[in-house]
Amino acid sequence: MRRKAAFHNLGCKVNAYETEAMAEALKSGGYEIVPFAPGADVYVINTCTVTNIADRKSRQMLHKAKEMNPAAVVAAVGCYAQDAKAKLDVDPAVDLVIGNSEKSKILDIINRCLDGNDTADYVDAIEGVREYEDLHLSRTEGRTRAFMKIQDGCNQFCSYCMIPYVRGRVRSRKEEDILAEAERLAEAGYREIVLTGIHISSYGLDFDAPGLNQQTPDAKEAKTNVRLLNLIRSLANVDGVKRIRLGSLEPGIMTGEFVEGIAEIPQICPQFHLSMQSGSDRTLGRMKRKYDTASFAGIVGIIRQHFDHPAITTDIITGFPGEDESEFAETKAFVETIGFAKTHIFKYSVREGTAAAAMKDQNTEAVKKKRSQVLIDLDHKARYEYASWYLDKEVEVLFEEERTYRGHAAMEGHTREALTVYLPIRSEEDRDLSGKIVNIHIKSVDDEGNLSV
Repeated sequence: MRRKAAFHNLGCKVNAYETEAMAEALKSGGYEIVPFAPGADVYVINTCTVTNIADRKSRQMLHKAKEMNPAAVVAAVGCYAQDAKAKLDVDPAVDLVIGNSEKSKILDIINRCLDGNDTADYVDAIEGVREYEDLHLSRTEGRTRAFMKIQDGCNQFCSYCMIPYVRGRVRSRKEEDILAEAERLAEAGYREIVLTGIHISSYGLDFDAPGLNQQTPDAKEAKTNVRLLNLIRSLANVDGVKRIRLGSLEPGIMTGEFVEGIAEIPQICPQFHLSMQSGSDRTLGRMKRKYDTASFAGIVGIIRQHFDHPAITTDIITGFPGEDESEFAETKAFVETIGFAKTHIFKYSVREGTAAAAMKDQNTEAVKKKRSQVLIDLDHKARYEYASWYLDKEVEVLFEEERTYRGHAAMEGHTREALTVYLPIRSEEDRDLSGKIVNIHIKSVDDEGNLSV
């Protein structure tokens, strides 16, 4: 009888990619991949440590796994495992602790554990790792869009962030490996490739400046935007790839030359996630970000010169240490000025070991919550306003799967700008739209900014 393995993913799209890659590795090694429920022989939790809440959820899922089957092997993998190794080593619910440079070895590690190997700790000093870890996929959980990891690590060291400490320095995937995976995914029927990584704007930085911990976009010698642009051009030549979407971008990489270059690539989706974090120059300075609001606004202007109604999305942290009412007012005004299509709002979370954790004037949770709600309300309004532009217009939609929308069966898909579209299912032909790209006429938009026919 085959052993059964269950996976649970926490955190970002990179984690999601790696979870699927680890599951594929175990499946190829003879394991049956089963839902995260009682009855598995192995439970793998790919953890996250970006906030205190993520830490808590990681611990909760590890303990839940052991409760579902006390005899099973429970493996803590990833960022929280990398950071909290000492705590997890003595946690009775955890049998294996696997860091961020050992995920590709998970099949061998689990086999050895089940065969009685006593080694339980597989966490190396991540800051010394210089090679990209060989993880790959031939299929993904979705049926039409595929996330594809192109790099790992970050050299930026923003004052609030744990990621460089748990993910290590920038390590880029070889272009030939990326293209080979894209070819496999396209052959399997995936029409959209989403490029993801811990800091994709740094793609190729380690190729151009090996052994140096240079930052992006300040690295004057390493032309990382050229590396990324050339990669995108190569992906556009892969048969079957109809869309290429970029993950979160460092604003400074979006130079006029880079934006002009990607605008010439028909497959590029005009949705750009620029991590702003604050609309106050004083706050940005304490965050150790590499731009100010004027340069950010200029970058958005360049994008809008080259794309028709692009979706500019962003992240904002509220309640950062020292953020007073005047700085928050600056952020609020800047958000209103830019006109984002979508904003992801996060309350600042103290992370031990970062520079921001030791800063004075820490804001209370009540202040963070109040300011977050102000921006959430703005975001709801902005999403509706952006989506309403498409009313009574024809849009290109990549349909994915059947969902329930407003109490009725509908096909769900996404535009090139990442807006969600619902098409009521009126016949079996409508159900056959999964994986197909069609142009449809938009008749309505709901309060969340979803479009429908």
